[in-house]
Amino acid sequence: MSAIITDQLRILNAQNFIAGVASTSNSYYTFVGLPNATEISSTWNSSPPDPRDNFDQEFSYWDTMIALKKITPSDVKPVIKKIAWQSGITYDMYRHDIRAENRSKPSNAFSLYDANYYVMNSDYRVYICLHNGTSPDYPEGRPSLDEPTFIDLEPREAGSSGDGYIWKYLYTIKPSDIIKFDTTNYMPVPIDWATNSDVAAVRDNAATSGQIKIVTITNRGVGVGTANRTYTGVPIRGDGRGAEAIVTINNDQKVESVTVSSGGSGYTFGTLDLTGKIPVGTSAPSFNVIIPPQGGHGADIYRELGAKNVLIYSRIENDTSNPDFITGNEIARIGIVESPKVLNSTTDNLTLEKASAVYAIKLTGADYTTATFSADSYITQTIGVGSTAVGRVISYDSTTGVLKYWQDRTFAGFNTNGTQNTSPTYGYTLHRFTGSPANTGSISIVGAASTLAIHTSFSGLSTVINNRTYYLGQEFTNGISEPEVQKYSGNIIYIDNRPSITRSSNQKEDIKIILQF
Repeated sequence: MSAIITDQLRILNAQNFIAGVASTSNSYYTFVGLPNATEISSTWNSSPPDPRDNFDQEFSYWDTMIALKKITPSDVKPVIKKIAWQSGITYDMYRHDIRAENRSKPSNAFSLYDANYYVMNSDYRVYICLHNGTSPDYPEGRPSLDEPTFIDLEPREAGSSGDGYIWKYLYTIKPSDIIKFDTTNYMPVPIDWATNSDVAAVRDNAATSGQIKIVTITNRGVGVGTANRTYTGVPIRGDGRGAEAIVTINNDQKVESVTVSSGGSGYTFGTLDLTGKIPVGTSAPSFNVIIPPQGGHGADIYRELGAKNVLIYSRIENDTSNPDFITGNEIARIGIVESPKVLNSTTDNLTLEKASAVYAIKLTGADYTTATFSADSYITQTIGVGSTAVGRVISYDSTTGVLKYWQDRTFAGFNTNGTQNTSPTYGYTLHRFTGSPANTGSISIVGAASTLAIHTSFSGLSTVINNRTYYLGQEFTNGISEPEVQKYSGNIIYIDNRPSITRSSNQKEDIKIILQF
């Protein structure tokens, strides 16, 4: 028994995802992480490994996560393949009957959504191609010579070259959407098409369902009608009503052109009926009546253009009032997590605009302002007899004394692949740093001569130094800060391993993630 998952399910899933982001019962975040990628693989930056999709790896993604940024409804849009209009290119045309046995021309696509049947012009206006000049003389269509620029509601030619193209205007991409959602390979589609007031004229002017716009000639016939004559009121038969065409016969008694004069309504199939209207001679002509999508062209832009992809936009920038996104170290992974929880909760979704996913300690001591910490260097703290906490440096702010660090299974006697290390340096238990250990919080830096202490009398979100307030980005209690998100909560639904980049204090990253449904 044969079966398929249709493209309409993919389009529905894309719409459901967008609706899920907008729902207050969910929360979605992008995140960055993995400060030590080249230690995992020496070839990481030239050839990042493919992510692995299992629960074990999900734990690892959380261990090396640095910070999260909330995804809002305005950060999400459906997108489609970008096809920019160029003079001299032959485009496909919309057809309702594309399949493996009847492929789109000239792309040879098996399905409508794989064909190049719409364009974006130089002013970011989007048009669907209803006719590409196809005829018995040009069975694969003709090059497009006139750039469509009009915003008329009815389909028409774009210029006077006679290239045979008929375009239907759909929408214009807003400047704000160009910045956030335009990429090399994708372009955005307006959200909430059915209720969006910006596109109401196009949507409401969408043809009556089943209204015929285009009839193409597949065979001109021989000895048809009377030479050099135009026949009007030629009926289009099918399951609809009222459609008629104008048929012009040339000097050789062949069909020269067909123009739809009345589109009618209700058609899901049709044929041009010459009987009783145009005498057919030696060989009858043949035609293809193009059936529009449900509701007509422009009624449902997602079905018409195949909007089965979603773009998620996130801008990562430094913020002195909330320094969750570190500088001075690398990031090599981005991802999306659905409905992570707040710290120490199993039910309450995280709602912060930005959130730290790392541990931090606030240091004190005579030389904390001059101490230096190399990225990814080890820090240790003896927390009891035979028990040592160990971490890796993410970043250090010598002004505030805040040191952010990460820990994973390698600090507890296990290799990155989960196998046991037979001779672990620090035992098999992963210990957390504490403000009240057996040695009163002493912390030493492996490879450094100085010894600093955890500032056990400090608690809060900010500190005042020389009459200036410094915001720390996360809450400290007795010199210790835990992540603002409950680790290992929610669902990591997207992972992208990237070549490492080192974040600087004046740096911003625009993250654009394409989810394909």
